[in-house]
Amino acid sequence: MDRLQAMKVFTRVAESGSFSRAADSLAMPRASATIIIQQLEAYLKVRLLHRTTRRLSLTPDGAAYYERCARILAEIEEAEGAFVVGDQGPRGRLRIDMPLALGRSVVMPALYDFHARYPDIDLMVGMGDRPVDLIQDSVDVVIRIGALADSTLVARRLGDHHTATVASPDYLARHGTPHTLADLDQHVTIHYFWRTGRPMDYTFVVDGQMVPVKMRGRFAVNDVETFVDGALRGLGIVQAPLFLARPHLASGALVEVLPQWKPALSPISVLYPPNRHLSPAVRTFVDWIAALFENSALMR
Repeated sequence: MDRLQAMKVFTRVAESGSFSRAADSLAMPRASATIIIQQLEAYLKVRLLHRTTRRLSLTPDGAAYYERCARILAEIEEAEGAFVVGDQGPRGRLRIDMPLALGRSVVMPALYDFHARYPDIDLMVGMGDRPVDLIQDSVDVVIRIGALADSTLVARRLGDHHTATVASPDYLARHGTPHTLADLDQHVTIHYFWRTGRPMDYTFVVDGQMVPVKMRGRFAVNDVETFVDGALRGLGIVQAPLFLARPHLASGALVEVLPQWKPALSPISVLYPPNRHLSPAVRTFVDWIAALFENSALMR
């Protein structure tokens, strides 16, 4: 058994969650990939994968072995890359995922320049407000907004996500303008739900402390741009991303309310699995996206 090849096959199976997809990506028959994993498990004398009719998942031993294999393969890739002759830049497939509105407004307008600068990187860009599983979905890099729960990922902070409490002039003309947090009890909102399906509470910073506020509402969406559009149509008060709200505030289509109590900031981070920490393509993208956010006027 070629143990290096077995490591490659195993990591690809673990990342794709499928023998067929792993075999296709390695240009080998599915049966060969299956036999290699069986031989590897026999050699190690442990079960690496749980197999059901619907999916594959890692056993605890498999998860530990995956982390070590991925690190070894990344180091081999880096070592070989250091001795490539010529001016070759980073290359290979890079699959990234990010929140929809942030991707459309901030990242995508600049990503075409990234592609022109690094033409040998094959980009696969996913955008959505539901978080992906980097291992099961074979994603290399994700951008996330909010507190990070997964400590197994390598994270680099990009900046802060600023929001503003806003409403349309029409809504305020019909319902009045709130002047205190208690006044919000007399108002309605458009609920935004994410991840668990539970509507997110609003937060305000009062005397240095975060104060959560629950508001009434009979309209809920899981898309930020639709959320802002609802505010523009007078459906309620919302806490909208500032990069989306700013042009509407400038035009007067939206008005900031309770400006003396700003919403709490949320971190924006770029994350990737520890096995990708030496990948030239990932490293190049992470450095590029960090510079983009540092210099972006939309994120200030």
